Amino acid sequence: MSNTATLGLPLLQPSQAQKHVTVNEAMARLDGLCQMALQSISETAPPVSTTDGAVYAVPAGASGDWEGLDGQVAVFSNGGWVYLTPQAGWRAHVVDVGVPAVFDGTDWQLNGVVASTNGATSFLEVLEFDHSIAAGGTDQTSIGIPSYAIVMGVSARVLSEISGSLSSWRLGVPGSDNRYGSGLGVNTGSWVQGLSGQPLTYYSDTPLLLTAEGGGFSAGEIRFALHLFRIGLPRA
Repeated sequence: MSNTATLGLPLLQPSQAQKHVTVNEAMARLDGLCQMALQSISETAPPVSTTDGAVYAVPAGASGDWEGLDGQVAVFSNGGWVYLTPQAGWRAHVVDVGVPAVFDGTDWQLNGVVASTNGATSFLEVLEFDHSIAAGGTDQTSIGIPSYAIVMGVSARVLSEISGSLSSWRLGVPGSDNRYGSGLGVNTGSWVQGLSGQPLTYYSDTPLLLTAEGGGFSAGEIRFALHLFRIGLPRA
């Protein structure tokens, strides 16, 4: 056997000359694959320039040096690409989208916690976005809770002071305007940690609803984070 079974690290051979070359190559692969940070799982062309140790997942339809290597993990090492075959259960942080992923044996599943051999994946996600408040007694976010998501809770931070005639505000959804908090602060740095009383499923896209207490909104900016659980379908 010339390579290790799992990570494909090159092994020294009996009476091999220049053993340091093989050892250094094994170290370079190990450095790329352990605590793996995939620069991208969607870029179809190799980068024009990159640094040693940069790692990419080669997607379908790749071109250039990656052509015909769909599904491989490409590690840039010593001025060229080294290709390795990922195995089910490998995990990585995907840099260009800023989320973790798990490999199900065929695809990298973003935000995946565990995946079946046919891609049925359990996802834990944090959907973060900034929202500028419009004037009025109530306001809804343009980004909201996605359909078929179980919401564990909603957290938020006031980025710029919520102005207007209000004394405080509450956070919820249409039909339950205080589900995630009431009596909330308006000053910059004020925060929200609104837990669902029990895991709550939303079956259609649902905006967050902000309601002014004791007056109305004029302006302000809030950073929201939706803490979600979703399930994925198996492949046919």
